[in-house]
Amino acid sequence: MSSKKPWEGRFAAPTDQTLEDFSESLSFDRRLYPQDIAQSLAHCEMLIRQGIIEEDIGRRIMETLKEIREELDAGTFPFDSAWEDIHMAIEARLIEKMGPAGGALHTARSRNDQVATDLRLYVKEEIGEFRGLLSDLMAAFIEKAKEHIDLIFPGLTHLQHAQAVRFSHHLMAYVEMFHRDEERLRDALKRVDLCPLGSGALAGTTFPIDRVFVAEKLGFRDVTRNSMDAVSDRDFVVEFLSALSLIMVHLSRFAEDLILWNSTYWHLIELPDTLATGSSMMPQKKNPDGAELIRGKSGRVFGHLMALLVVLKGLPMTYNRDLQEDKEPLFDAVDTVRSSLRMAALLVKGLKPLLEEMEKAVRQGYLQATDLADYLVRKGKPFREAHGIVGKLVSYALASGKDLAEMSFEEMKRFSPDFEDDVSEVLSVERGVDQRNEIGMTGRESVLAHIAYAEEHYLKSKEE
Repeated sequence: MSSKKPWEGRFAAPTDQTLEDFSESLSFDRRLYPQDIAQSLAHCEMLIRQGIIEEDIGRRIMETLKEIREELDAGTFPFDSAWEDIHMAIEARLIEKMGPAGGALHTARSRNDQVATDLRLYVKEEIGEFRGLLSDLMAAFIEKAKEHIDLIFPGLTHLQHAQAVRFSHHLMAYVEMFHRDEERLRDALKRVDLCPLGSGALAGTTFPIDRVFVAEKLGFRDVTRNSMDAVSDRDFVVEFLSALSLIMVHLSRFAEDLILWNSTYWHLIELPDTLATGSSMMPQKKNPDGAELIRGKSGRVFGHLMALLVVLKGLPMTYNRDLQEDKEPLFDAVDTVRSSLRMAALLVKGLKPLLEEMEKAVRQGYLQATDLADYLVRKGKPFREAHGIVGKLVSYALASGKDLAEMSFEEMKRFSPDFEDDVSEVLSVERGVDQRNEIGMTGRESVLAHIAYAEEHYLKSKEE
């Protein structure tokens, strides 16, 4: 393949090899070839319709582009390191296969609006895939919640035992997080779904192009409205990376919970052997490496978001070569989050609650304390006074080495005459959980309603 540069007419000497090596992006932007071929086909069809190029030449260009796409799909495309990027590589191959007439394809466009269009097409497609992956993950959480609807679990604040909740309620908390992530992606799509092709290098073109036709052919909802902004805008990449970063925040929080639950000290769940690894030195080890790697990879994605923000913050209008630095962070973040979502779904499906250990856990930490305070409020005590009484009762129980449910009625009476025989009902952890049945609470009816609501409303995107 010829290594002649499309811009070298201005130059009297060839590019230094060091600069060529330093500035090339073909090694990583080649993954944009499906988008580049698609927009080239739409652009060429528009050029024919508008009478800008001859129909015979245009049809030959389109057929050759399809042949090139087949080469790229099959892995037989003859990449040449002399070409800076995927756009130049495809154009060079086009000219090599059909002669100088292939150069007509670049009429009325620049690599500036070309790459902006490729990136928007790429991000649009990835948003669709990530919405599907999030739906799959939410479905896994929902199925696990349904499977363990009656399992009681120690809810925590400050990593201290706080109040008893349903394990299913805890799992459904993550469904809410990932639903927000899906909504963010859906909302971001509005700002991605604009076609910049036709903006040229920065000022548009003198040819009578039809931008709306190209946008419709490529599936965009509209065209961009300012050519200078269109070629230099990467806000949509930042927004996408921000959404991916929040997905990783939520995945990392779930991973941290899983790691704690799986630890020797907590021992509340077990992972299958297929989703754990061992130690090269310690034969007894069974490590939750999948969860740990999700937690670790979150920082990698956050770094990519920050990297692009720093690239963009000082750029003058319009296109600057700094923008080439948008692709490697974007591509790596996409790959990282995709694999993390798939790993998380496997972990959710594979985790096995240890029922006896959870039963022990909910009998520790005085999880009924708030219910006891509420009991005294219903007997007429102001909440702050009730809180103080139960606090003293807990101190006494700690000193006595007893759980609240193990204390005698006479012992409780020492702290308040308002404790009566019916207090035994309050000391039941299970009863306390099921008294919380308003929307969003941890009672059985409430959690079942949440599951039904999520199945109806949150998983719709999977069918779109």
